[in-house]
Amino acid sequence: MGRWLEHTVTSEVKAPAAKVWEVWSDLEAMPRWMRWIESVKPLEDPDLTDWTLAAQGFRFSWKARITQRVEAQQLHWESVGGLPTKGAVRFYPEADNRTVVKLSVTYELPGVLAPLMEPSILGGIVTKELQANLDRFRDLVEAGG
Repeated sequence: MGRWLEHTVTSEVKAPAAKVWEVWSDLEAMPRWMRWIESVKPLEDPDLTDWTLAAQGFRFSWKARITQRVEAQQLHWESVGGLPTKGAVRFYPEADNRTVVKLSVTYELPGVLAPLMEPSILGGIVTKELQANLDRFRDLVEAGG
């Protein structure tokens, strides 16, 4: 059994929440802006997707189920096999067609890796990468998505 790590990042997007939601909801396009995600493939069940992450010489696959969906407001998910992960993205509409996006990701560091990695160092790397990904997402939306 590994150790659970959690990361939360935010970004302000100069676009209405409906547009931000539309771009985020295209899960298959996520590798365009989320660098460590190699692929996201929808499955027959519309709430189930197959994910592959490739980073730093490691590759992990898992299926994720959307557990809560409120259009243009929030999306929650959890893994149902493979890498244990769960998370949520929330969209907060602001004035002047701006939306604050808050992404929270929690995952279990695989037991084989836990002794090899200092959680505070790994946590810093992952948080920095998630923020860079969310900033790339912001840039994509603002460029017309």
